[in-house]
Amino acid sequence: MNWTEVNIYTTTEGIDPVCGCLLGIGVTGFVIKDAKDFEEFLNDKTGNWDYIDDDLMNLRDCETCVTVYLPDDSQGADMLSALRSEMSALAARDENKAFGRLAVELANVREEDWANNWKQYFKPLTVGEKLVIKPSWEDYSSSDGRTVLEIDPASSFGTGQHNTTQLCLELIEKNLREGDRVLDLGCGSGILSIAAVLLGADNVTAVDISQNSVETAKENAAKNNISEEKYTAYCGDIISDSALVEKIGGGYDLIAANIVADVLIAMSPLFEKFVKKGGTLILSGIITERADEVIEAVKSKGYTMLELREKDGWAAVSFNNLQCTV
Repeated sequence: MNWTEVNIYTTTEGIDPVCGCLLGIGVTGFVIKDAKDFEEFLNDKTGNWDYIDDDLMNLRDCETCVTVYLPDDSQGADMLSALRSEMSALAARDENKAFGRLAVELANVREEDWANNWKQYFKPLTVGEKLVIKPSWEDYSSSDGRTVLEIDPASSFGTGQHNTTQLCLELIEKNLREGDRVLDLGCGSGILSIAAVLLGADNVTAVDISQNSVETAKENAAKNNISEEKYTAYCGDIISDSALVEKIGGGYDLIAANIVADVLIAMSPLFEKFVKKGGTLILSGIITERADEVIEAVKSKGYTMLELREKDGWAAVSFNNLQCTV
């Protein structure tokens, strides 16, 4: 398998938050380069050396960087999109810019080459009992009666290949009822909300912190012949933007959020503003080690857990809220 080097530029103060975000999306190995560490090395008077290589001396003025290696396939593409989304969210929370520019850059490969390389691994995929996810550049003829969802993720998360997306789609298929109103928080490519319409939802609202994701989701909705009357998309962060929360409104039958544990926990007090009494909440993007944290945070808001599904280190959970008065 080929691997692509991805560099995230931050500050010494930003190392821990950046690494926390990486762990949250399942990236467990990374390399840290920090000028402060090297400065401490140079100032260590107990060191015994006669010569320091020029390359090491150049670290004195380097920009702090966290480096990860992602597989050059569709899973890697999804992880890169999730990583970028997490850095955008972290930057939005970093009001004093203490964490630096949080830029995500690929090393030794052009963006266009990366996009074309991983496409060869993205093939039609059956999910659940009713759906087949088809990339827009692949041909597919359905002979099994499945509903075809055509997706072009561009640089947004959501090809359907990632376990978190598949788990979430399975729970949507199981819990969605004909005519439901659906809210997709952290929509990425729009795959979850588009699937909801194709499975019978009357209309959906999609939200993402990235404007690029919002535009991609709208384009993918159009690819699936979903009208603008059925598909509304907003850009913003519901955790910090009360005006956006009001604009989204309430009375949704089903909410789906495929993000990361920390963000889901931070969102948990807001779910009751959106979901109607007896509605369903589906959360995914959770590494299994943190599933209990998310479950307890949501249960503390009055929700009852319906089902926990796990696959290859990832978890998705469905809940019902009978206490909500919306």
